[in-house]
Amino acid sequence: MTRVPVSVLDLSPISAGGDAATALRNTIELAQHAERWGYRRFWIAEHHFVAVASAAPAVLIGQIAAATNTIRVGSAAVQLSHTTAAAVVESFGMLDAFYPGRIDLGLGRSAQRRITTPKTPRPPKPPRPDPPREWREVDGVVVPPPFDLRALLGSGRVQATMAILQQPEAVAPDFAEQLGDIMAMLAGTYQVDGFDVHAVPGEGAALTPWIFGSSKGKSAKVAGALGLPFVASYHITPATALDAIDAYRDAFVPSAALARPYVVVSADVVVADDSATAKHLASSYGHWVYSIRAGGGAVPYPDPDACEPLTEKQLAVVIDRVATQFVGDPDEVAERLEALQRVTNADELVITSVTHSQADRLRSHELLAKRWGLTG
Repeated sequence: MTRVPVSVLDLSPISAGGDAATALRNTIELAQHAERWGYRRFWIAEHHFVAVASAAPAVLIGQIAAATNTIRVGSAAVQLSHTTAAAVVESFGMLDAFYPGRIDLGLGRSAQRRITTPKTPRPPKPPRPDPPREWREVDGVVVPPPFDLRALLGSGRVQATMAILQQPEAVAPDFAEQLGDIMAMLAGTYQVDGFDVHAVPGEGAALTPWIFGSSKGKSAKVAGALGLPFVASYHITPATALDAIDAYRDAFVPSAALARPYVVVSADVVVADDSATAKHLASSYGHWVYSIRAGGGAVPYPDPDACEPLTEKQLAVVIDRVATQFVGDPDEVAERLEALQRVTNADELVITSVTHSQADRLRSHELLAKRWGLTG
């Protein structure tokens, strides 16, 4: 059968006993192999204050592009509330100037801190709860119910560090407005108070924004309304990713960039030569996710040989992510990816594969590339 293209999303994870410099070198090595194995793109996630080294995607993208020859390299995704439209256009315009035709500009929303004038508080309205949703399976794809982490952990355990990334009293622009500014700067039509303003480098760069989203909210609808490609984060929010895809397609309007919707869906995978080995390699994944959700930031990726099983309470915090991780031998993982593509009608899949050992991580990507039939 003809399969859709597959790309790689990497976080430069720091393993227990390792450091950021090693993680960054590992990412370069993985990108070089991914190019040879036939993956279409190599994207870098943006994370802050956690044990992953991909805090500055544009810097890392330049290093990866310099170390490879043909594979497209991009961000997954730049968090717009922590930067400005001009900074995004100029930095990615510079990357496009160095590596024309190889740079993907992935953009996403993140926790936004707005300063507003205090108002007299009103009595809160009674909440209108959504109908309860149970675990379900759609043609082999697991869709968990939405998770209320505050209910599981307590409000004090869900920590916010995003404010540190903004200047004091800064107000993050509206996502749609910021995206509009970026597109205007790229097109050379941006104005301030009636005066033309030109982003150099950046203006005229061959960059199409890719919008990342996890629910049927603003990101999906804006991506559709502007006719831009959309990336649904099933590996992060499996409960709402399918809803996001529907919202994007419903809102889609053809544009100069796309005549029809283009959907990429992400999945978290661990592939090994046999299922038992894969399950062992993935056995510390839940511990890592728990550290993100309960502690406010990922710890170095745990060694599965040194991990005790999660407690029942800990597992309840991460069960949606553990249950939707694709783990197994090449046939098992390929079958689940085929189901995900079939259910979402995705035009492309992007996988992230994290293990404690770099050798195991390379092997995971290599086995999937061979089983999927990618050609280098």
